[in-house]
Amino acid sequence: MKITVLGAGVIGVTTAYYLAKSGHEVTVLERLASPALETSFANAGEISPGYASPWAAPGIPQKALKWLFMKHAPLIIRPTLDAATWAWVIAMLRNCTSARYAINKSRMVRLAEYSRDCLIDLRAETGIAYDERTQGTLQLFRTQKQLDSIAKDIAVLAADGVPFEVLDPAQCVAAEPGLGPVRQKIVGGLRLPNDETGDCYKFTNELAARAEALGVRFVYGVEVKSLRTESRRIAAVETSQGTFEGDAVIAAFGSFTPALLKPLGLKIPIYPVKGYSITVPIVDETRAPVSTIMDETFKIAITRLGDRIRVGGMAEIARFNKDLPEARKATLVHSVEDLFGGAGDQSKAQFWCGLRPMTPDGTPIIGKTVYDNLYLNSGHGTLGWTMACGSGRLLADLINREKPAISADGFDMTRYAA
Repeated sequence: MKITVLGAGVIGVTTAYYLAKSGHEVTVLERLASPALETSFANAGEISPGYASPWAAPGIPQKALKWLFMKHAPLIIRPTLDAATWAWVIAMLRNCTSARYAINKSRMVRLAEYSRDCLIDLRAETGIAYDERTQGTLQLFRTQKQLDSIAKDIAVLAADGVPFEVLDPAQCVAAEPGLGPVRQKIVGGLRLPNDETGDCYKFTNELAARAEALGVRFVYGVEVKSLRTESRRIAAVETSQGTFEGDAVIAAFGSFTPALLKPLGLKIPIYPVKGYSITVPIVDETRAPVSTIMDETFKIAITRLGDRIRVGGMAEIARFNKDLPEARKATLVHSVEDLFGGAGDQSKAQFWCGLRPMTPDGTPIIGKTVYDNLYLNSGHGTLGWTMACGSGRLLADLINREKPAISADGFDMTRYAA
């Protein structure tokens, strides 16, 4: 088939790669000058299937109220009267029950575990390099209350067969020696030894080159204006560079997907939740992290990427605002310096923000729409890098009408039908 993929982030590029491997003629349309210049550019860097959890969880409403008054808050809500913002927030709050959390997390872990396996296979097949490390991730707890609250997550991990280790402070330091000087600040940790890390931007560009070698055509600097329909099919994609016709269209536009599909009568519950990161060069190896540490107190990930440290996190409800307040940078600096003080040169920190495409239940939307040849691969939130390969492979199998390696139940739009 002749397939048009909209978007050249990590989701769009992996989808294009797997479709090309299946023998399809693929064109990728991207409004920027090269791949991965939006949310895939400087994310936290961890590939953490075991930590694939919806933000909508029991206790989150109460925690959110407390976070609003923290100096280094993991959640920031900018006042707005925007109806779409509050509709999404209300939908997320409805998912903050134990029953819905268990269902949503199980779906997310299923896809994320599969995606990590697909990435391992792809790496072996292509020899792709992206500052990857396979040394697990460590969720770090500073209070006993945090440590005691992991029972529900451990239950899901155990049910899904995901290996994990609950560590005491000494074991946390053994896994991450750079934490030695601050051992007294740690009460324990949850380590997932099968998790990985890597630079999503490097990966996406390397994979795009391999996709091109398979015949994928990338068109950059093109604005998608509309999708032209005939009956219940997409007849063509209208752009600033002309019309692109084909047999199928895949929307992998991240946070911009709802605006693209609204004229078609499709209401996609994806919201642009803003996140921040800094990237700093390592100046003291003895204090630097080995892999990824999840600082539970500030909801921040600290990741080793080659000779750099990537620090990413926070959730800001602010629509499409992309300013860079110094207060957000201060939170990232505080977290990494509090745990790995002196490891990186903060005077050379590169400050960045991105818009994560979040669904209210945390699970991405993957599969066919009510239009016969229009498919979605969007809404991955903070886990686009973690879920990219699995999402691309899953959608390629669905388009090829082949039985996927995992169940596709719960991923398409029908879960929002009610």
